Amino acid sequence: MSDYYELLEVSSTASADELKKAYRRLARQYHPDVNPAPEAEAKFKEISRAYETLSDPERRARYDRFGPEDAGAAGPSNFGFGGGLDDLLGMVMDGFGFGGGRGPRGRPGPPRGADLETVVDLAFEDTVFGTEKDVTVRTAVTCPDCSGSGAAEGTTVTTCSDCGGAGQVRRVRQSFLGQMVTTNPCGRCGASGEMIASPCNRCGGDGRVTEERTYPVEMPAGVDSGTTLRLTGRGAVGPRGGPAGDLYVHLRVAAHPYLVRQGDDLHHRLPISFTQAALGATIAYESLDGEVELVVPAGTQTGTVFRFRELGVPQVRGRGRGDLLVEVAIETPTDLTEEQEELLRRFADLRGEQVAEPEKGFLARLRSVIR
Repeated sequence: MSDYYELLEVSSTASADELKKAYRRLARQYHPDVNPAPEAEAKFKEISRAYETLSDPERRARYDRFGPEDAGAAGPSNFGFGGGLDDLLGMVMDGFGFGGGRGPRGRPGPPRGADLETVVDLAFEDTVFGTEKDVTVRTAVTCPDCSGSGAAEGTTVTTCSDCGGAGQVRRVRQSFLGQMVTTNPCGRCGASGEMIASPCNRCGGDGRVTEERTYPVEMPAGVDSGTTLRLTGRGAVGPRGGPAGDLYVHLRVAAHPYLVRQGDDLHHRLPISFTQAALGATIAYESLDGEVELVVPAGTQTGTVFRFRELGVPQVRGRGRGDLLVEVAIETPTDLTEEQEELLRRFADLRGEQVAEPEKGFLARLRSVIR
């Protein structure tokens, strides 16, 4: 059996105030609602038993004379377990209820409305240049008949008689340490602090009705699929005049026929003929900003990338734009005429390149007919 004075970390001559301060400190450290360690609860029970004994002058005298077996302790104290962490912290900060404990909290007010979510589809070009979209949601709005009060026309909202308008009720418990005060939501008024004798016919006393609302939403340039825009106060209004929640707009961007976005850059794999690659060419390329010239030097190989600065996607939280990167891929012709094939064979002979012999017979003639 541990020595009670050692448990409370005080001397055997400690005063009542010293005992109280020591217990507050240790209770704050070992209460199981605060300290999840497996041994914390057992430690808390021990220090509670020690303080319960030593804080009573008669029991402390018996303990000092005969030890814990004859101190008359009736078992570990259960205060602090019933009220949970909130009560414990209140006791620690406000003196464990000595002198009346904590005062009532202020009225919480009407609850906040729910947040809403919706999805908006955007064209690929919208993410580059930005746009404005009308977003329509079905939501709770303030009742026009009662202006959100919930009371019928000609009547008023009254103060709850149980909580006096605070929305909370206080309960006082007696313990050997003094008074302990707990605060709970008022069950009569639902923590609103108000009572409605004659509810509004339109909203039934809720103070709100459900309607469709349309909001213009600015889609900034640079957004992408998966981007979420938060519109503060555009969600459902709370009951009986409570503040509105927020509206979250999730964006879904359509794919482009040939452009692929990678960060703030745009990529395109552009097919060109092998004659354009070999001899060079100037190609009119259609970017999102309009037509630009793509100059392909003679001897260009597959995989060569041409970069157009500042023709990509704007940075949402910055300045400037990404780039447009065009990667060329050389296409091999598959539908040569006899004249074209002959020219290529002559070209191969001039370069000394070995190629397959021309096809002959019925199958060759059949292919030429099909072409």
